Amino acid sequence: MQSCGNGLQKTDKLLKRGQFVYLSRKADSVADRFFVVAFCENHLDRPRLGITVTRKIGNAVMRNRIKRIVRQYFRTNRHRLGGNFDINVIARKSAAGALSKEMFASLERLFCKIRGSCH
Repeated sequence: MQSCGNGLQKTDKLLKRGQFVYLSRKADSVADRFFVVAFCENHLDRPRLGITVTRKIGNAVMRNRIKRIVRQYFRTNRHRLGGNFDINVIARKSAAGALSKEMFASLERLFCKIRGSCH
């Protein structure tokens, strides 16, 4: 099976607990009603993404849907970040009832704040 070229590789993800703990303690954060995004600059040649969706949000189907949407947004917009960041997107309970386009708009606003290029 071949990759389509724009998927997330292992090096594009935050995988270890220590990385998430570091972000929760040391990183800046921005938030809205659907997500909290913790971020800090890294010294790598790429941005990396971590996603936290707890069981409080809903069942596995709901949690996986939110993660798919966040990954899709990151895949298609990581080039617009303008820097290399470690980013942890934490879903809030209200994300469970949100439409895909509402979550995309929310992530766009939050990533805009990270870039510092909001109008």
